[in-house]
Amino acid sequence: MDEPIVCRCEEVTLSQVIQAIDEGYDTLEELKRHLRVGMGPCQGRTCLPLLARILAERARRPLPEVMEEVSIRPPLAPAPVLLFLEGQDED
Repeated sequence: MDEPIVCRCEEVTLSQVIQAIDEGYDTLEELKRHLRVGMGPCQGRTCLPLLARILAERARRPLPEVMEEVSIRPPLAPAPVLLFLEGQDED
């Protein structure tokens, strides 16, 4: 049977999350730094709410308390891909 994926961007599985929580990583920020969840292209828009529910249940803490512990930092302004290509100037 396939392992449930919590973070598709970083390919982090449910068992990896549970193991990390059992090892003492008990905040979203700690899990993010340890497992890299929320650091992929979606920047946690998909996985952080799921991760928060898993952590709240596993740590027996209220979900709002768990959600307060992470700061989601989206880019200030989207940048066109061409800007990152070698030799391209911003228009």
